[in-house]
Amino acid sequence: MNPTYKEMANYYNTIIMPARIRSPKDKPSVEGSVGDISTWIIAALRNTHCFSIEELNDEVGKKLKEFNHRPFTRKEGCCFSAFEEEEKFALSPLPDMPYKISEWKTAKVRPDYHISIESMFYSVPYEYINRQVDVKLSDDMVVIYFNHMWLTSHKRLYGRFGQISTVREHMSDNHKLFVDQTPEVAIEWAESIGSSTLSVVQYLLDSYQSEKQALQSIFSLKKTEYRYTKYEIELACKMVLTMTRRPTVKSIQTILKNNKKRDAEQELEQNTEITDNNYGFTRGASYFGGKR
Repeated sequence: MNPTYKEMANYYNTIIMPARIRSPKDKPSVEGSVGDISTWIIAALRNTHCFSIEELNDEVGKKLKEFNHRPFTRKEGCCFSAFEEEEKFALSPLPDMPYKISEWKTAKVRPDYHISIESMFYSVPYEYINRQVDVKLSDDMVVIYFNHMWLTSHKRLYGRFGQISTVREHMSDNHKLFVDQTPEVAIEWAESIGSSTLSVVQYLLDSYQSEKQALQSIFSLKKTEYRYTKYEIELACKMVLTMTRRPTVKSIQTILKNNKKRDAEQELEQNTEITDNNYGFTRGASYFGGKR
């Protein structure tokens, strides 16, 4: 079934039952009613002159009322009485808002967790990168589904091409950390590390012509916290400040690596000295069949 037609049926809580192929008796009454309406209304008004849609609707309404009250030829009553007695009780109330026709499309989620619809970009949860999704377009909304499961909705964008609608919850944790970078957040983080780190961060914010470039450098410095302790970062910043008045993140990263390497070598030397002096694991020449 056409997706838009099926969606309209679901919206009005209605079941669509298509007629069977090559079974003309499945819908004879419907086809007959179409012919009767054409005769009673369209043909009857062929010589009527209307100068607005309102006038035409009034004339159609009169002929429709006349048609519905026309007596049946083979039984008592009319269309209107049959509706009142046999059908009206089974009807459900209409929704508050009428159905709006939507357009369906498919799109592939890009590596930046956005999809492109008519040169506009809408985000989806980053877990669905490289997946194929179904997109429902209406005049004011963009609704995205994956395997018939609702993922997210966006207000439809209009105007210049290339506009982006991004929901924060769709970002990965690392991207959230990058997007949330502001000078205030950078200074707050530096204060939690130590005074030397605060001096470095303050220098980076003041020295760069572009605030964005400064925040990118500070973000690289913050990522070192995944591999080094706060004490190690503070010590490296303190050392770089004693060497130069223009500290860089690259020099701090180099100091961190050298300090880590030096500490590892010292620890290895201490372990070797303890082994040689206290335990004496060396077996000697006699063990291998040599002479004393």
